[in-house]
Amino acid sequence: MIVGLSIFELHLPQSRSLKQKRKVVKGLVERIHQRFKVSVIESDHHDLHQRAEISIALVALRDSEAERIFDLIRNLVDQEFEASLLHWDPQLMDVSS
Repeated sequence: MIVGLSIFELHLPQSRSLKQKRKVVKGLVERIHQRFKVSVIESDHHDLHQRAEISIALVALRDSEAERIFDLIRNLVDQEFEASLLHWDPQLMDVSS
């Protein structure tokens, strides 16, 4: 069994307020969760209106499956026109006994 964790940072250059940022981040978090059935939260930079950190956790049977899901999530994030991806760091851990 593979556990995957990815923490990524976004820059939201058009965001002029926390309310505007939350709208973009909340929408992205909801789309990721609905489409891929992974655990996802906004994990840092709560008080900055042009930065966000999002963390994702998933469980898969094989490395290839987890990598494929992370690739699809990365493509979705890259398509978000109101945010630029600054940092992406997916990690996989084999927790099989």
